[in-house]
Amino acid sequence: MSGTDSLTGVDVLEALLDGPRARGAFLLRALLDPPWSLRVEDDAPLTVIAPLHASLWVCPDDGEPVAVPQGSVAIVRGPEHYTVTDAPGTQPDVVVYPGGRCTSTSDGRGLWDERSLGVRTWGDVGGSAQILVGSYEGHGEASRPLLSALPRVAVHDPGPDGSPLLDVLVSELAVEAPGQRALLDRLLDVLLISTLRSWFSTQASDGPGWFRAQQDPAVGSALTLLHREVAHPWTVEELADRVGISRAALGRRFTAIVGEAPMGYLTTWRMALAADRLTSSDATVAAVARQVGYATPFSLSTAFKRAYGVSPQQYRQAPPPSLVAGAGG
Repeated sequence: MSGTDSLTGVDVLEALLDGPRARGAFLLRALLDPPWSLRVEDDAPLTVIAPLHASLWVCPDDGEPVAVPQGSVAIVRGPEHYTVTDAPGTQPDVVVYPGGRCTSTSDGRGLWDERSLGVRTWGDVGGSAQILVGSYEGHGEASRPLLSALPRVAVHDPGPDGSPLLDVLVSELAVEAPGQRALLDRLLDVLLISTLRSWFSTQASDGPGWFRAQQDPAVGSALTLLHREVAHPWTVEELADRVGISRAALGRRFTAIVGEAPMGYLTTWRMALAADRLTSSDATVAAVARQVGYATPFSLSTAFKRAYGVSPQQYRQAPPPSLVAGAGG
């Protein structure tokens, strides 16, 4: 088995994160004086929340409150609504909607302009609680295995020295310069990847199959090949030969760890990538077919309709609600 084919769960994590890459993400530094409480109804599929000064709580509508200590990073999986507050029980005085629009809970008036404190900064002048918020406002099918493996709120503590990424991101928030939005998107992506990598590494045997595959060199290498060469005309025989074990052994171990057979996993991954490319690009169905390993548009359409119940063209015109919504953690 080639050393270059070695895979870790981090490699698969990077592939899955290609779906929720930030593109014009909503980024903000909030300054708040206690008691404070924000009702979040922005429907974002994924939000990064980091209390820079003072701790906070994330209170999902469908779960128990989760403490987020100062210096930690929380990843909140949506689109279900939740409350971010200084303490459970504090009544929200602000409701946050998509795009950062916010209103008062008392009289419904708009609060964005009233409480704006400058470039990407909002809240109370001199507020003692400082919070970084970054919301991904779109996601794709390719990210579904990643998002569905997360709890509603995942918290990572980077340790006593904190995360240097947070310091860089906060300093760049106040900058207005050409290309700044793209820079902030990439910094948010780096923070998200770093946090998720660290969080998943603490899950050990409780992590999803694609992450636990790092514990099996053959299955891990098979996964990396399927992800890196998705358009290759794979067979189980060739895959087993490339990773250096028998077909039967690969099939048995892959299914036991990942939860489905190698070719079934490949088909699912190809369909997810095709779904994303249909809705995020102007590529023809024929081009998408070639990109994900199908020789003709017809062969892709047949497999796609079996997976999603509609043709690629129908999906492109009216993509169904994401299957991530409401997924268990």
